[in-house]
Amino acid sequence: MNVTAPDLKTAWAELRRADPKLRIRDAARKLGASEAELLVTGGTVTRLRPEWPELFDAFKTLGRVMCLTRNEHAVHERKGHFRDIGFFGGGAMGQVVGHDIDLRFFPRQWAAAFAVRADAETGAHDSVQIFGAEGLALHKVFLQEDGDRAAFERLIAEFAAPETGFAALPAEPATVDLPDAGIDVEGLRAGWRALEDTHHFFGLLKKFQVGRVQALRLAGGEFAVPMPVAVAGEVLRRASAAKLPIMIFVGNRGCIQIHTGEVEKIAPYGDWINVLDPDFNLHLRESGVAGAWLVRKPTKDGIVTSIELYDSAGENLALFFGKRKPGELEDTRWRDLAESLK
Repeated sequence: MNVTAPDLKTAWAELRRADPKLRIRDAARKLGASEAELLVTGGTVTRLRPEWPELFDAFKTLGRVMCLTRNEHAVHERKGHFRDIGFFGGGAMGQVVGHDIDLRFFPRQWAAAFAVRADAETGAHDSVQIFGAEGLALHKVFLQEDGDRAAFERLIAEFAAPETGFAALPAEPATVDLPDAGIDVEGLRAGWRALEDTHHFFGLLKKFQVGRVQALRLAGGEFAVPMPVAVAGEVLRRASAAKLPIMIFVGNRGCIQIHTGEVEKIAPYGDWINVLDPDFNLHLRESGVAGAWLVRKPTKDGIVTSIELYDSAGENLALFFGKRKPGELEDTRWRDLAESLK
């Protein structure tokens, strides 16, 4: 179903009447539009100037917020406050580092930001939402009831852009892996064995021009072992029972969001496995997981073990680690848990 721009608002209203719980992302898909194009049909939406460092600095004034980052099959929601914010590489990368709000982001993937005021008609909440050029939401910041709404209004007044609306561009074609025969597998394994920091893994992939899942397949059992695709629920249940603090990463090409700490309430519902804690929610569609891997990466601090989930296109959905900081050894309780599930 493809709806022309002047009719989007009416079509979305009809969809909401038929299904009041329908999410805007799913409504956009039904209507053959992008989420951003659907969002701007609302009467409470203000486009913001893409002055990213200044805008993120203003997030610190909002008080308590909920940050949401998602991909096609996983949604990560974390409540807290913006604190230490930094942009690097000429604005190509950035981070928010805090116990509660912990983000890694890539502003060159961002095309537009919108402030959305609460609207009973559309079900919108006070928020700032960031989109890629194809109109897909990459990160959202929702003001909480105990947040500072006056600061939210000041942010809108300060960053309001003269332009309105949004025209989505076609999505970029997916990257196609080289044939396995074209990969220097022994060089890849030697480079993997020589890793000293988990952050160097992306450089390793780039050096050998290998896709991420392709690298896991080719690395061999020393470094990567296939796991049951339903492993996430078991990881979460066991970590909850053991009160074991873990790290959960969910991201897309524009933002990665991290939770560090214990998980408590694990609640399966239909096709979804959920964490429903006061300050942290995770929603993972289990049927979207096409591959799961136990991955071991050498570092100066010893082996770091992760459980990694991928969809059918090889896109990463979620990563699970034991809680640790650079300079610390991996928690053996986490390693034992992860290794027991392979």
